[in-house]
Order: sequence, then structure tokens, then C-alpha cells
Amino acid sequence: MTKKKTIRSIPQDRAPMAVQEPERRVKNFDEVALGFTPEDALVECDRCLLCPEPACVAGCPVGIDIPGFIIKLSEKDYRGAYDILSEANLLPAICGRVCPQEDQCEGVCPVGDTLEPVAIGRLERWVGDKAIKEGWSTRPHIERKKYKVGIVGSGPAGMACAADLAKAGCEVIVYEAFHEPGGVLRYGIPEFRLPNAVVDAEIANLKELGVQIECNTLVGRLFTIEQMRDEMGFDAVFIGSGAGAPRFMEIPGETLNGVLSANELLTRCNLMSAGKFPDYDTPLHLGRRIAVIGSGNTAMDAMRVSRRMGAEKVYCVYRRTEAECPARKEELHHAQEEGIEFHWLTAPVEILDDGEGNVRAMRCVRMTLGDPDESGRRSPVPIEGSEYEFETDMVVYAIGTSANPILGQTSKLKLNARGYIATDETLATSMAGVYAGGDIVTGSATVILAMGAGRRAAQSIKEYLAIPDGEAVYAPWQNGPDGTLFGIDLTQRNFARLRVT
Repeated sequence: MTKKKTIRSIPQDRAPMAVQEPERRVKNFDEVALGFTPEDALVECDRCLLCPEPACVAGCPVGIDIPGFIIKLSEKDYRGAYDILSEANLLPAICGRVCPQEDQCEGVCPVGDTLEPVAIGRLERWVGDKAIKEGWSTRPHIERKKYKVGIVGSGPAGMACAADLAKAGCEVIVYEAFHEPGGVLRYGIPEFRLPNAVVDAEIANLKELGVQIECNTLVGRLFTIEQMRDEMGFDAVFIGSGAGAPRFMEIPGETLNGVLSANELLTRCNLMSAGKFPDYDTPLHLGRRIAVIGSGNTAMDAMRVSRRMGAEKVYCVYRRTEAECPARKEELHHAQEEGIEFHWLTAPVEILDDGEGNVRAMRCVRMTLGDPDESGRRSPVPIEGSEYEFETDMVVYAIGTSANPILGQTSKLKLNARGYIATDETLATSMAGVYAGGDIVTGSATVILAMGAGRRAAQSIKEYLAIPDGEAVYAPWQNGPDGTLFGIDLTQRNFARLRVT
């Protein structure tokens, strides 16, 4: 019998992870964080207390059996660790890199009450990378069903939903508007944080399940959601199209040359190879002095991409203090190491013209913090008489996104007051057989939360299509003494599928 672990008996220090030196990495797009060594991974496994009621599992939006995969990893059963991970998460190498574990599984780790929490995300990444290197995949026995399901969007919500429905035996077709699949994982996150090779490998696992991905297909323009349900013969549809419409501040000067959104900047660089112009025909016209408004993860990505693209100066302009910065601490630290100049308690009020329609500078106002707002953060308040000019020749907005309006304009789906698709607790929309989840429902959120929504929607779709689910647990009092009647689960009796014409 193994001795019970305690805080005093485990390694006290978190295993370190090597990174590229700042002076070198600002000149390339290679990955910054280099990952654990096998020795580091085993040391970190020893720090897990293997709690009998693990809070980390409840803190994970997709419910990964975290102690289970850590036990397998500590036993050097690496394939077993991957099998446990991939039962709940098709994208471990991705989530291990970009998910905010500090606010989820690691945030509730009891080790963190005294020491640094167990590095669950780094362990997940190590196992995911090992699986890619070894060519592992988990393809269960799939009993094909007659149902056909359409997925709108190949981002994390769409991929998670597609995987679960493919495993359930459905014919699944994913429609992606861009020319490569991956959604925000591809166009929104730079390669120095998430290499495209990792995205490609994880998508290959999806295709092995039989999922078809059709790119260059903009649903709402080539065909509508209604057409998918009727003319195209889809029994159900999941919408995971994300929230990619940029937000601006509606201040004077936003129509000048040199003003763009972080999404546009990142898409041009990440997906369309603007950094290799003129070898690729995507222009960028990068400024020498770039001001990025906002300080979330997208802002950090935009600033760090600009630095690597050759900008002389890159500034972060944020109306609150560093303490309220919404970006991950690791991303903020890396940006600071790379020479990004931070202007806290600063808000733009006007973008100034050089006389020829281009950005010359911003007029900014200094702020102070007042009472907390609805989010719990203290509200920024302008300081009277503190306006000044801030020299810049490119302004990048990274203050959040809104719902893409195309689906709302071309279908009869009910939208909420903010323009996002309205759903009930099962993620069903106002249209029968159509479900939605991820950023198009909640607004901008994390990769793992989008995946959790995709999996919940898949479960709802299986129930809608009356597909027996071996993972679902039926209460004994629902099923009677033996749980079946003529071999059919009692919870499924008296149901018949009808289509109203």
C-alpha cells in the first residue's frame, strides 16, 4: 500500500520549464515555451496529492480525469495517460498550451493553498506532445448510425462537438469559412504560442474519426441554416462559429489608414503569411510605432507579433492598472521581457491625422480607479485636464469582439440583446434541431470553455436524435428492476421522430 502524500512529503518547488531567451525569440516565430523534459514531468507528477475528491476535475470544463492521467504518467504508462486524457479532450497538446489553467483546474488545486499548484497544463501538454510524436490516436469502435449532422465552424467548440458525434456514429460534416481549419486556434493564436503543426496533428485525429471538413464555405452566404435542415438533409446542426467581429471605441479618427483590429492583424499574420510578404501576397503595411489598445491575451498576441514583424516600438495602452490586466500572467511576463512598453491608466480619446489620411498620434487621457463595476474591477475615471498626445503611426484595437452578424441576418434564429445566438440550458436554439455553443453564444471566452460547450451540445444532439449513449447514467428508478423492456431502455419508450412540413 502506497504511503499517503502530504504537502510536506511532496517536492516543494514546481518543476521549471525552459523558454527561449527574449533577445532571440523576438526575431523568430518559434515556440517560446519549450515544454517539460520527461524528468520534469515525473517530478511534477510527484507533487499531485491524488485527492480522493479532486477539485481539479470539477474545475475542468470538459471534466478530464486529472488524477487518473497523472497516475498513469507517474507509472510511465504514457499511452495510458493519453488514453485517459483523450476520452474527455480531443486537443490535449493545444489545451495544455493555451488554456488558463490558473483560473480552472490549477486554480482549485489544494497544493496551491501552500505551494505553487501542480502544473496540470504543462503535464497535459507533455502527454499531448508525446502522442503527436509517437503517432498515437484513440479511435474507438464506431457503430455507424443513419444520422447526418452539420457543424458550422472548425474552432474548439465545433471540433469537440464533431468528435463526440462522430464517436456516436453520426455522419459529421464541418463547414469552415477560412481556407484552413482550426478557427481561432489557427487565425487568432500566433505560432510562438501554438504551432500550426500541433493544430494540424490534432485536426488529423478528428479526421480519423471520419469527420469531413469543408473549407472556404461561409454558411449564411452559400446556404442558410434553414437549408441545412431541409434541402441538405441534416438531422441536426451545431453552430460554433465564434465571435469574430471586432469592437471599436467610436472615437474620432478610427477610419484613418493605420487603424485596424487585433483580429485582422493576427489573421493576416497567422493564417495568411503577411510576415513573408512579398513571397505571399498578403500586405500588412506595419507601422514603426504601434499602439495596441487593451491588455487581454489577444492584445498580448498582437503586440508580440508586431515586435517580431519588425516594429521599432510597441505600446500597450490600457485604462486600468497592471493588477487588473486580464491577460494570463505568463503572457504578460513574456511581453514585458520582449520589450513591450506598457502605459497603464491611459485611455485614447481621439486618433490624430497626419494631413494625408494616416495615423500620426493619439490623444489620450490619464485615468484613476474609482468604485468597482459589475465585473468587480474598479472603474476607470478620467482625470480632468490630463489629456496629452501619444506618438504612434498604427493603432490596433484589442478590446473584445462581437458576434458575427451573418447567421443572424440570414436565418430566423433568435438572438439575444447583444446579438449572440440565444440558447436554453441544453444549448438548443429557437430552431428545432439546431444547437449553438462557444463564443457565438457567450461572447469571447477560453478554448476549453468552448470545447465544454461543444461537448454539452453533442450530448443534447444525441438525446434529440434518440441515440443511445453508453456514457449516460440512468437512475434505477427510471428504468425499473432490470432497466429494459424487450431490450429497449425504458427512458426511450413511446418516442417517435416527426418532421413537420
